[in-house]
Amino acid sequence: MTDPSRYVRERHNDGTRDVRRPPAPEPLAVPVYDNHAHLEIADGDEPLTLDEQLERAGAVGVIGVVQAGGDVDSSRWSAWAAASHPGVLAAVAIHPNEAPSYEAAGELDAAIGVIDELAAQPRVRAIGETGLDFFRTEADGLPAQFRSFEAHIDLAKQHDIAMQIHDRDAHDAVLETLQRVGAPDRTVFHCFSGDAAMARIAADAGYYLSFAGNLTFKNAQNLRDALAVTPRERILVETDAPFLTPIPHRGQPNAPYLVPLTVRFMAAELDADLDELCAQLAANTLEVYGAF
Repeated sequence: MTDPSRYVRERHNDGTRDVRRPPAPEPLAVPVYDNHAHLEIADGDEPLTLDEQLERAGAVGVIGVVQAGGDVDSSRWSAWAAASHPGVLAAVAIHPNEAPSYEAAGELDAAIGVIDELAAQPRVRAIGETGLDFFRTEADGLPAQFRSFEAHIDLAKQHDIAMQIHDRDAHDAVLETLQRVGAPDRTVFHCFSGDAAMARIAADAGYYLSFAGNLTFKNAQNLRDALAVTPRERILVETDAPFLTPIPHRGQPNAPYLVPLTVRFMAAELDADLDELCAQLAANTLEVYGAF
């Protein structure tokens, strides 16, 4: 890919989803940040450009986005987006579900080398998303996941930047790996998917827990229990856009401008003052990633 700005992916639509874009929520009085999104993925009946995404987000008080990569091309796009847009910082990585394919092709080391090069750019502030996924990857692909995860941990420490973890059905293995090899100073569980017990372990270890729109889903009591026991200074908010759109728009295209829906839900769950919670979320984001 010679021009990262031209890269785009389309989200698969099987015809069962409502692809209309949700209306903008009431703006937040105290601005926050979207800690994890995939804005290179086009979704909806009228996909938004990056500039349109940032404009809509800013209009409702979401003043910055951490754009996350998952392979070589999307990581290059993420680095380009951050370098060319003041409201964007980048995370770059080989996603755990991509690692086995790179390994099978004999290209994993080269791909990690590209991530290493991108991580040196000043507006690339995290390695991510990396981690382990025992849901989608078969057993024969797990060694590549572990090797890739540990290499990414090393990169985050070498570049002294944050790390965003993808953890699906792999809680114990992720925690064990972090303890065994040593976690980066600023480690984030992107789209936290554990329970209250895991939240306590992660917070006690100094990790950050980033909650997405699935916190609002009816069947996600484990996430609400986890939120309740997480210290306020360890909480982040994200969209994982275009996925995990919060209630009442579940299934429709997600975007950073919908962060206020999740933040207001969080405030209600925590019985917290909305403005105070927003100020804490913003401060936590800047603590992890630095100034936008």
